[in-house]
Amino acid sequence: MWNFFLLILIYSGIYAMMALGQNCITGYTGMLSLCHAGFFCIGSYVTAILCKTYGMSFWFSIPVAAVCAGIVGFLIGVPTLRLKGDYLCIATLGLGEIIRNVATNLNPVGYQSVPRASILGYQFSSKDKIAFIALVWLFVLVFFLLFQRLAHSRLGRAMNAVREDEIAAQSNGINVTKYKIGAFTLGAAVGGVAGCFMTAYTSTVNPGSFTFMVSVMVLCMVVLGGMGNGAAVILGAVIIQFISYFPQLTSLTNVIPAQAKQIIFGLILVVMMIWRPQGLLGRDKFRYGVAKKRLSVRINELKGRFAKKGGAV
Repeated sequence: MWNFFLLILIYSGIYAMMALGQNCITGYTGMLSLCHAGFFCIGSYVTAILCKTYGMSFWFSIPVAAVCAGIVGFLIGVPTLRLKGDYLCIATLGLGEIIRNVATNLNPVGYQSVPRASILGYQFSSKDKIAFIALVWLFVLVFFLLFQRLAHSRLGRAMNAVREDEIAAQSNGINVTKYKIGAFTLGAAVGGVAGCFMTAYTSTVNPGSFTFMVSVMVLCMVVLGGMGNGAAVILGAVIIQFISYFPQLTSLTNVIPAQAKQIIFGLILVVMMIWRPQGLLGRDKFRYGVAKKRLSVRINELKGRFAKKGGAV
């Protein structure tokens, strides 16, 4: 039971990285994408090929996978991000399946016995789950902090403007296409890094693992937690993973079939869209209140200084 609980924490961390990348695309700029499983696949295959075929280090494969997935995200984004709504969703869904089929044709059986990650002579094995949990969640924390900085920056405010109203954003001088492609590229790169960690832990890559349901699962994590909120999508990833492995965790696999989780994911999307479209934690609006408070404090300070100077005169 304890080992299975630790396994869920590992997968929660890996999928939390994917959810943060999906949140950059869907939560920040409002684009409904269903090809994150394709970026996940790219990262996994890059790590497997570099580590097993060419004997490269796992740490070297991380930036390479991020760049490869980001380039594919850019190439996908340029022609498809002119689409909107359902059309964009269908286009990205098809592109995700194309990536999986290309990977299947390149190597139908995938890769086995991929060398594991190691640092300073210590090798992260599947038996030592606590060490791998610390490694995965360290990267989740890094990506969370980076996206928080992005959300609080001028770039993040521009992305939010694109999400709220593209016409209004463009009329205010924001290059909508540039920010859409940038968000898609960045989200794809983070999805590729998540694939690196999946390969590092399982030591195998199977093209059948990157199906359409993986993209749906990641989208459920973002919707469940709250689009545009980094902490919320991490919470959504943890909840979805526990739901996915609940039958195994409670030894109810004979009662609850494996296909039931697909029904549950669909119900989560429907219920959240009807009763709480903002998600469990909602969109991150705290920063606007903080900025307003700081601005008012600064104005009061300036008023006090001017009043003192006027009295002195």
